[in-house]
Amino acid sequence: MSEKAKKLVVQMTLEEKASLCSGRNFWQLKSIERLGLKSIMVTDGPHGLRKQVGDADHLGIAQSVPATCFPAACATACSFDTDLLTDIGRAMGEECLQEDVSVILGPGVNIKRSPLCGRNFEYFSEDPLLSGKLGTALINGVQEKGVGTSIKHYVGNEQETKRMVIDTIADERAMREIYLKAFEIPVKESQPWTVMCSYNKINNVYAADNKEVLTDILRDEWNFEGLVMTDWGAINDRVQGVRAGLDLEMPGSRGVNDAKIVEAVKDGSLKEEELDKVVERVVDLILKYQPKSGYKYDADEHHTLARRAAAESCVLLKNDNHVLPLKDGDKLAVIGSFAKTPRYQGAGSSKINPIKMDNAFDELGELGFDTKYAQGYNSDNPDDGLIAEAVKIAQESDVAIIFAGLPDAHESEGFDRKTLDMPKSHVKLIRAVAEVKPETVVVLQLGSPVKTDWAKEIKGLVVSYLGGQAGGGGIADVLSGKVNPGGKLSESWPLELEDNPSYHYFPGGSRTVEYRESIFVGYRYYETAKKPVAWPFGFGLSYTTFEYSDINVSSAEVTFDIKNTGKVAGAEVAQIYLSLPTSKIYRPSVWLVGFEKVRLAPGESKTVTVKLDQQAFAYYNAVAKGWRVEGGPYTVYVGAAVDDMRLSSEVEVAGDGDEALLASLSKTRYFEVTDNTFPDFATIYGEPLPETNRHFGAPYTVNDTLEDIKHTPIGKRILEETLKNTESMGDAVGEDIKAMMSAMVMDMPLRGMGLMGGEDMPPNFAELLIGTLNGGFFSRMRGTLKFMSTMKAKKKG
Repeated sequence: MSEKAKKLVVQMTLEEKASLCSGRNFWQLKSIERLGLKSIMVTDGPHGLRKQVGDADHLGIAQSVPATCFPAACATACSFDTDLLTDIGRAMGEECLQEDVSVILGPGVNIKRSPLCGRNFEYFSEDPLLSGKLGTALINGVQEKGVGTSIKHYVGNEQETKRMVIDTIADERAMREIYLKAFEIPVKESQPWTVMCSYNKINNVYAADNKEVLTDILRDEWNFEGLVMTDWGAINDRVQGVRAGLDLEMPGSRGVNDAKIVEAVKDGSLKEEELDKVVERVVDLILKYQPKSGYKYDADEHHTLARRAAAESCVLLKNDNHVLPLKDGDKLAVIGSFAKTPRYQGAGSSKINPIKMDNAFDELGELGFDTKYAQGYNSDNPDDGLIAEAVKIAQESDVAIIFAGLPDAHESEGFDRKTLDMPKSHVKLIRAVAEVKPETVVVLQLGSPVKTDWAKEIKGLVVSYLGGQAGGGGIADVLSGKVNPGGKLSESWPLELEDNPSYHYFPGGSRTVEYRESIFVGYRYYETAKKPVAWPFGFGLSYTTFEYSDINVSSAEVTFDIKNTGKVAGAEVAQIYLSLPTSKIYRPSVWLVGFEKVRLAPGESKTVTVKLDQQAFAYYNAVAKGWRVEGGPYTVYVGAAVDDMRLSSEVEVAGDGDEALLASLSKTRYFEVTDNTFPDFATIYGEPLPETNRHFGAPYTVNDTLEDIKHTPIGKRILEETLKNTESMGDAVGEDIKAMMSAMVMDMPLRGMGLMGGEDMPPNFAELLIGTLNGGFFSRMRGTLKFMSTMKAKKKG
């Protein structure tokens, strides 16, 4: 904390201090001109700058300034390349400097617990080490430019369904080893300027009120030095938030919560020293950013970086008979709407207005290929005419390349997917083309896994995920062989949705979601349960081959050699895993402890060294309340994927013996994971599980949702008007944004209605509504109905 910040806070009135605890508007912090404190702007990321043009609308979905749309985290995670993420961070920082943005809201490091999470495209991985290291790299790049980041959504926000009110029920080991670990690594290694707390409850306490999470762990254990802000509208009890270590409410409540802070200090229920700590951190953030007037970034240079990132993030999953790379002179049938109108980013608050756009069809032509195009599909339902056209040009080609995946409306912030299936139109197209053209390659553009039971019918499969504005060029570079694909999957692709360990417990009930799989997330479950997957974590092919040799291991590091044994240059992601078969506590059969991306010319060999710190061997002991190391013979694996271990060696590690404290848990079914039902969750949770579903009906509270009150006359009317207003946005926003808003309406707590209504919404609208629902005074009813009439009149106007 800077001394200047402390000196400025001493000079403030109580009212001025309270005022700084919330935003001035949707994107800006408040100023105190008499003290020289300027207003600063924070705005959306996380894979590029999304700064709104002119006055921000109250929903934050207005058009934004043009900016470089880099590949989303679902893509860049597959690069396993921290240097690349740092380069992207630097570029994002430069764009913030040009637009005078102090803090960009990202990266997102939430864990991919289920492939159905609608926002998985914004997150890196199912593995906390990979998520944490890539998040660290991006943060370091942005902040190197003198611009802040906001790592999010802290913590336990692994779904969109009821994300504003759901109670995440997770045992302590799962929280520490998986969900908190993804944040702990970047906080300790990069000190992000800000942390954004999530909407949800964490074991019965809202994140914004949670002292254990915001202060005891984040500040006291991890030594976080920066500011904690809310996600937009995540505030619950503002005074308790101050006590818990919540510094900044965004976007603010038009003075309502500021007044509550003042009142609490005056009546003695909040100590002014507690408020001062919060305000000092807000002031410190304001002072930290130094604008650079007239700064300009090189848009062409950033586009080139975006293309490199897209290419290096592509994952080659199948390449039978070396159908790729394409050969000079190949006649190509380029099929699928995504080839010309790519799916290149996710829907929701991260949606960027790109400076320019590449598409794969044009880029393949630029590289000299003879190309013909067929649309293939125009909706989720198959069009036999479009498929017939695609089949015809495929028959006349040397190679058919089909661009398929998930349209915007299938995955977005605000709602979760219901199925692993791709649209029927995409699947039928693939099968029809593959039947007449064996040399068929599919390129998938999507934000999360899908079923690929059709893959056995094609020769080649490339996953580009969401490749950003230059994704078309990046894909063309990979297909042509200009770039050798070096991406590896940062998440497991299950054969069936039912195979996923969270299947029975996602997205949970109306009140809670139980993380019953505990530490067995993603590959930790599949490998331990010996359950086959379609495509495993860490998997990805290359146009060359690599040989691993000469492993040497100690408890501090592992060294080994990698040689490129093929004929073209390439990059290999070497992955280091640990295993302790003799463990007396339940543990996954293997877990990732390091990785290294190695670039090699043909015939070149390099020695790789990866450090192993104590955390590599540690587990969290909930009885001892700390990290502990179990002694024993650990196996160190070096692999090309989690199911493709090339080298192994054993190392004996001394332990502390504290696993004996967990003897009562050793006989739970977690010790031998065989399925995904986890009936012993209550045992490892350590206390009675809360009820999964809400009891609907009065008395209602501000944390009930529109879904909860839609059966009441006033709730029905509010819902109807809100949905009509969403639909009336028309062409002003895309169908993806309307789908997001419609879904969010149902799950929004009544206390968040102020965000929906903007300046026309009475600041105390939630209280008026609750009074009405609970049989309050008729005057409250009048106030509620008056607002509804205003909404209706505005719509007509």
